[in-house]
Amino acid sequence: MENNVKISMLNQFYGKLLTQKQHEIIDDYYNHDLSLSEIAENNKITRQAVRDILKKGEKKLFEYEEKLQVMKRTLNQEKKIEKVLSELTKIQKNYSDKKIASVLENIKKELNYLV
Repeated sequence: MENNVKISMLNQFYGKLLTQKQHEIIDDYYNHDLSLSEIAENNKITRQAVRDILKKGEKKLFEYEEKLQVMKRTLNQEKKIEKVLSELTKIQKNYSDKKIASVLENIKKELNYLV
C-alpha cells in the first residue's frame, strides 16, 4: 500500500487521538492535496511548522497502529468478508433452489453492509 494512502487511512482511524491541529493538517495534506505552503498560509504559520506538525502527527499515527492494529484488523476482516461473498456467489450460481438462493442473497446483503 502506498505510504500516502496508508497515512490517510491511519488518520481516519486514529486522527481524533491526535491534536486537532495535527489531524487537520494531515487531512489537508493527504486528503485535500494542499501543499505545505498553502497549509502554512491557511493556518498563519511557517512552512517548516507545517512540516514539523505533519511529521509528528504521522509518527503518532504509526505508533497507534503498531500498538492497536485497528487498520490491520479492519483490512483483514474486509478481505475475509469479500472471500465469503465470493464463495456465496459461487454457491448461488451452482444451485437453483429458490429458497436457498433467497437466503444466500440476504446473507450477501448483510455482508455487503460490513464492507
